[in-house]
Amino acid sequence: MLTQSVKKVGSSGQISVGKEYAGRTVLIEQLEEGVWLIKTSQIIPDSEQWMHEEPAKGQIDRAIQWAGKTKPRKSDLEKLSARIR
Repeated sequence: MLTQSVKKVGSSGQISVGKEYAGRTVLIEQLEEGVWLIKTSQIIPDSEQWMHEEPAKGQIDRAIQWAGKTKPRKSDLEKLSARIR
């Protein structure tokens, strides 16, 4: 769906894109002089990037699948504590 609107860049360099995007992070690409592509985006902090790369991503995905298929059972903390010692 292509929509167009005319906006004026304010004296502080800002453009209003609408309240529905308030608080969202956007990626602005300058395709050429005077041509911008604005996309909503989500940014991954550097310290969390490892979770989105292999092998961690595959391990996390498999763990989530396992957890979804596995019924929890009660734990006997006394026995578990004895096994650890």
